[in-house]
Amino acid sequence: MGTLAFVVLLVSGVGWVYLRLGGNINTFGADGISGDRPPGNASGSNVLVIGSDSRAGGNKGLGGGEGDIGRSDTAFLLHVYGDGKHAVAVSVPRDTLVDVPPCRLPDGEWTEEAPDTMFNSAFSVGETEKGNPACTQNTVEKLTGLRVDHTVVVDFEGFARMTSAVGGVQVCLPKDIYQRDLSPNRGSRGDLLFPAGLQTVEGQKALDYVRLRHGIGDGSDIGRIKRQQAFVASLIKKVKSGGLNPTTLLPLANAATKSMTVDPGLGSADKMISFAMSMKGIDLHNTKFVTIPWRYEGERVAVVEPDADRLWASLKADRPLGSPSPTTSATASPSPSASVSGEGIVVAVYNGTLTKGLAAKAAVTLRASGFTVGSVATARSQDHATTLVEYGPGEKEHAKTVAALFPDARLEATTGAGLSLVLGGSYGTTPAPAASDKARSADDNPCSNLTFG
Repeated sequence: MGTLAFVVLLVSGVGWVYLRLGGNINTFGADGISGDRPPGNASGSNVLVIGSDSRAGGNKGLGGGEGDIGRSDTAFLLHVYGDGKHAVAVSVPRDTLVDVPPCRLPDGEWTEEAPDTMFNSAFSVGETEKGNPACTQNTVEKLTGLRVDHTVVVDFEGFARMTSAVGGVQVCLPKDIYQRDLSPNRGSRGDLLFPAGLQTVEGQKALDYVRLRHGIGDGSDIGRIKRQQAFVASLIKKVKSGGLNPTTLLPLANAATKSMTVDPGLGSADKMISFAMSMKGIDLHNTKFVTIPWRYEGERVAVVEPDADRLWASLKADRPLGSPSPTTSATASPSPSASVSGEGIVVAVYNGTLTKGLAAKAAVTLRASGFTVGSVATARSQDHATTLVEYGPGEKEHAKTVAALFPDARLEATTGAGLSLVLGGSYGTTPAPAASDKARSADDNPCSNLTFG
């Protein structure tokens, strides 16, 4: 649901629309943004989009969470590439177990870090009606190591208005859906909500579609995310097919901004114009949707490493998903990554293969990014298939920084102190994350790629 908030910016790039809407734009305070943030992006930009399911205000008649506390229903991180022609949205399941860093409460106090906590709980820190988008932003930055340039929040009411403003959106379902599928505690199956197959939905019906979870597929949030991604793709196609003109864009932009809350960096018409213009060249096929690499951990979702770290490293390097990582083989000259800083980090380098010279080459790469290289030697065994970053107590974040330079690497905790990089046979040959193999493009058929759904 939150994925729709930014569609106006993604597809329009028409400045006069925002000049008409400056009075509609609400902002949240920047005083809750952490002072311990990743460095700025060397290329490209990152936008966090959050959907709130609070039942406060006009949302009460539309369903959602209980009470008036703002809750995060869905979230994704949109990376807009520096070339202005590609974008990828990475969905984060609400049940994902993450480390929620210290966040600011309404009284100005800061919480303690909360390890292994559900991702959507970050938005509810402080239990306010409007939620805590700054806390969610802090959590995403800690999870990804990427700096979030902008954050956007949209609620149920705004979502419903947006879908009606465009005259409905085409969706697809593999089976008939009844009222009990949406509300599993209902005694009878109730009326038919959606027939199987292609159909157009708007308003409350659109909201029911993107909230549908228990009555279809495996009943998981993962399946719902797949359908939400298909919905957003379909909306983008609908808007573009209608033409980027006042008749189609002004009602959509008006509906969106009335229920959007943004960071101060997007809190005026001219700021929105500038950002929208930077994305007007992105076409449907180059707009991708993926989900963070995941696995089930009981009833929750765990992040899969090293796949997730490779994904973040790819975005940090502004590299399209599925493209080869920069060559760092024994026959190529390594180059530093401008977005990775190893200042103050000491790492030992070991060659875990029979290929001579790899440790020396990797040491050059590390030093070029500011790392202090300790030992450069041969590993105890030379049969390592993949590159390994071993880290001792308290060194996990430093290990992630090392891995950002070596997208093929996986992390492993040890009882010993310090950091070690053990190069494996995959060094310099592994493509950046395979998540693109399952990516949805905005021009895909709405009935395709709905795994788990």
